[in-house]
Amino acid sequence: MSTESGQSHFNGAIPLVAIQMSALRVEDGIALVFTKVLDQMVLGLVDDDEDVTEVTDRSYWEKRAPKTIANADALVALVKTIDAGLEANYTKFYIGLAKAGTPNNFVIIQPRKNHLIVGIRMSKSDEVEAKLEESGLDLMDYQEKRGRYRLRLKPGDEAESKELLEQLFSSSYSEFGRGAGTS
Repeated sequence: MSTESGQSHFNGAIPLVAIQMSALRVEDGIALVFTKVLDQMVLGLVDDDEDVTEVTDRSYWEKRAPKTIANADALVALVKTIDAGLEANYTKFYIGLAKAGTPNNFVIIQPRKNHLIVGIRMSKSDEVEAKLEESGLDLMDYQEKRGRYRLRLKPGDEAESKELLEQLFSSSYSEFGRGAGTS
């Protein structure tokens, strides 16, 4: 179904399925055999006035987490003391890091309304876990698959635990961050 302008009325939202039916005479009855010969869903083009992707930049995060964006900035500033070439890389799911435009996510920050979730890529270690527990920071878990410690930081934790966070970021950078392109 097309309009004069060539656009489909359904714009690919309705699948097209064609089924072939065959009737066979079997003894004193009829058997029906159904065979799917076409199963297709052609996706249409997005209308020009439809917003395809939301821009994810600093203002995106300012709207989503206005109370904690300054705390995220403080963590990015702390990372920049390790390598001044690193900058915040705003994505839809987290604030990562980039160097010369290339992602280098040895640390990621997920601003929430009342706290931050910080993922620090590093090898799992009893020593690191002991330091984190001793510090009083909220250690959420260690993600085996991603090789990250996840911390929940309340506003102010980044200032109170600046030395420890700097040590962790520095260790992570030494282990995973020097070669840009980590995710």
